[in-house]
Parts: sequence; structure tokens; C-alpha cells
Amino acid sequence: MMPPQLMDKTEEIKPPAETPASPVPGLRQDLAVLMKVRLNFFVLITAFFGFLLASRGGQLEWMKLVHTILGAAAAAFGSAAFNQLMEVDLDARMKRTADRPLPSRRMDPLVAFGIGWVLSAIGIIHLAVQVGHLAAYLTAATIAIYVFVYTPLKRVSSANTLVGAIPGAIPPVIGWVGAGGALGAEAWFLFGLMFFWQLPHFIAINWLCRDEYESVGYKMWSNGDLSGRKSGLLSAAYALGLAIFSLIPALMGFANVLWTIIGPLLALVMMALALKFARDGGRDSARRLFFFTLLYLPVALIVLTIAWKVRA
Repeated sequence: MMPPQLMDKTEEIKPPAETPASPVPGLRQDLAVLMKVRLNFFVLITAFFGFLLASRGGQLEWMKLVHTILGAAAAAFGSAAFNQLMEVDLDARMKRTADRPLPSRRMDPLVAFGIGWVLSAIGIIHLAVQVGHLAAYLTAATIAIYVFVYTPLKRVSSANTLVGAIPGAIPPVIGWVGAGGALGAEAWFLFGLMFFWQLPHFIAINWLCRDEYESVGYKMWSNGDLSGRKSGLLSAAYALGLAIFSLIPALMGFANVLWTIIGPLLALVMMALALKFARDGGRDSARRLFFFTLLYLPVALIVLTIAWKVRA
């Protein structure tokens, strides 16, 4: 959405074909953007599935699950506010982000800082008191890597995508330990599954937005990749890694044949879409890859949960 234009009172007559100014977003919408509520919905979904997978014998501790989700949500929303505070100068220069509350100056940076600080602190403390210290430590590490490592690294090195995948892969582990699970092979599998999934997902986004990212100095793998070949091949390589990694539950015995078939197959479909994108370099192919990554996550987690719970 573009920033509203204030009409000069001396120019009250406009050509009939001119598009009217967009309405100014309200406080509720600005807070949702500041906290990246839609993006962080995926964080909460993965934390939920992590909790569900670690629950043994069909016993789901509902109140503990609620506390885990509340703590993870507060921390995720707080870190999103810090992220936008650190990137406000660059957001102001990109069309897709210029209307956010900070670059458009609808929100005072001190207010955003207070929101980020309070939410992050509440999230960590709530988890420590109501869920467990390990969940709180993992959440604090997620915030630290996302805000203090990944965010500034975007201006320095294209390795930021790999680093950014680390905090993005921790939420299901937070859910896992929140339900009482140990940091064993199963928890690390959840981490790895999320890590590999994110790479084709964000490479597709980076390629689609590469012009704006390049214009403000972000260092991305897709920079200069006009043909899409490099981005498509990278996505395909990581999707293949996801397919191979998906076989671990079968080797270690914590998921049945349902996941052994469907898990790798979903990743191979992702790889096929990435290879098509690499061949034709079209925006439609990149979008199909991107939307499939969005579809992959809930489908894979549901199948994994079923296979995990009914494994022989």
C-alpha cells in the first residue's frame, strides 16, 4: 500500500481518472505490521506442531501449550519490531515497505522500541516461569540471532540467508521442549526440516524482490541473477537436501512408512519446481515455487504428526 497523498487545498479539482488516495492505516493495522503478525503465524504453527509431536501417550497439556504459544508469540512479535527499527532507513527506500509505520513516520521509533523490548522480555520471562528454562533460553537465542546477527548481516554478506534460517528453525524445538521433550535426535530433526525448508522459500522471495533488495544494498544470493538460473539451481539443491534429510525418521525409527514416502516426495516436487524456475527464469515459475513452499509446510507437518503418532 502506498503512503497517502495529502491534497493541497488550492487543487481541489482532480482529473476524473485519478485514483483516490489510499486511506491511512489505523493503529491496529500498524501494530500488526510492526509485529509481522502474518509472517509470525508460521512461527506459532511450527511451535504448536513441535509441542504436539513431543506429547506422549496422547496426553496434551493444554494449558502448557497455551503458555508456550503465548510466550513464543510475544517474543516473535518483539523481535519483529526490533528488526524494523534496525532497517527503517532501507524500508523507506523500497516501495513494498515504505508504507510501514516506521518509515512512513506514523509511529515514533521510541514507541516501537518499547513495544519490542516489552514483548521480547514478556515472552522470555513467561516461558521461563510457565513452561521451562530451556524453552526460554532457546527463545532468547532466537531473538539474539535474528536481531543482532541476521539483520545487520543482510547488508554485509549473502550468507545472511543461511544464518537467518537458524532462528527460523528453532520455534518447533521450543514447542518440543515446552512439552517436555529432550534435545535429542527428534528435536534436531525438526530443526533441520525447518532449516532446509526455509532456503528455497526465501531464495524465491529474494529473486522476486531482487531489484529492490539490490537498490538498497542488501546482499542476497539472487543479486544480479537476471536469468533466475542461479537462484533456481540453489533452490533445487536445498530441496534435494530436504528430500534426503526427510529419510532420517525412517532410519532412526521415529516415523512410519507414511512419512518415509510422502515427506521426501513433497521435497522432490519442490525440487522439480525449482528446476523449472532455473530453466525458464520466469516470475510465474518463481511464484509457483514460492507458493508451493507455503503449501509444503502445513502438509508436511500434518503428515509427519500422523506418521509420528501411529508409528509401528
